[in-house]
Amino acid sequence: MPRHFVTGAAGFVGSTLVDRLLAHGHEVVGYDNLSSGREAFLEGALSNTASFRLEHADTLDACALTAAMRGSDVVWHLQANADVRHGLANPRKDLEQNTLATSNVLEAMRRNGVKDILFASSGSVYGEAMVFPTPEDAPFPVQTSLYGASKLAGEALISAYCEGYGFRGVAFRFVSMLGERYTHGHVYDFVRHLSKDPGTLRVLGDGRQRKGYLYVGDSVEAMLLAWSKMQKGFAVYNIGGEEYSTVLDSIAWISAVMGVSPELTFTGGDRGWAGDNPFIFLDAARIMALGWRPTLTIKEAVGRTVSWLLENPKVLEA
Repeated sequence: MPRHFVTGAAGFVGSTLVDRLLAHGHEVVGYDNLSSGREAFLEGALSNTASFRLEHADTLDACALTAAMRGSDVVWHLQANADVRHGLANPRKDLEQNTLATSNVLEAMRRNGVKDILFASSGSVYGEAMVFPTPEDAPFPVQTSLYGASKLAGEALISAYCEGYGFRGVAFRFVSMLGERYTHGHVYDFVRHLSKDPGTLRVLGDGRQRKGYLYVGDSVEAMLLAWSKMQKGFAVYNIGGEEYSTVLDSIAWISAVMGVSPELTFTGGDRGWAGDNPFIFLDAARIMALGWRPTLTIKEAVGRTVSWLLENPKVLEA
């Protein structure tokens, strides 16, 4: 069995992946500075001392990263700054935590002789796409967020290492994910607000923004399938379902689970903030051709997310 190295291991997706790898009998080294990840999400993994070790360190610390990766066979690079909305307020954050961190991961791999990397990219790299659903070979328009630009730069670095050093790389361009351990995004924001004030809700934009969403467990299954099918060179997979929903749809589903009927106010316009693409809907035919299908609808994923947040109120207090 190969040893897996997971950056961002204490995060929403990372901890879910760690649990799944351990369940399949793999040895895993988690790497996380816990700036946004939560050690509590790794409670089960940490009890498995024979197969799991957590390294508390930053991907910007190249020495610590290289040392922690020693002896690993596969790298899952999931660590990132995921705060798309406020990217323009701190423009170095995406550069450092997304692009430079990815460069450090690749150099640590090269020094340790690790050849396989699977990278959490984003559907944001398509900017405001011209084709829907958007396939992996769609032309890139102007980048609309520093987050998307930093992720695309990470993909470019990985593909260059695949060409230059014989790495094998996979980039996953995700839609937004939902599910247990979800701590960032509009569903979280809405549930947090409505838990305090169930009578009103302020909505960024006009509420008609259309986005694809996917349950995190389905995303991880797609990732593991892509890993099992890795070939020489660099590959890209869109990870998303066959449907999308509006913000207003989400509000209705959230309100139904919580039993509230808030009065809505809107900031106006067709987007919530600069860089918020009003329509994100990815063509996932490439990963589906490998045999993957999502098991939950967006409505079911939203419902499961809301229920988990309500059952874990300390997450909403953070």
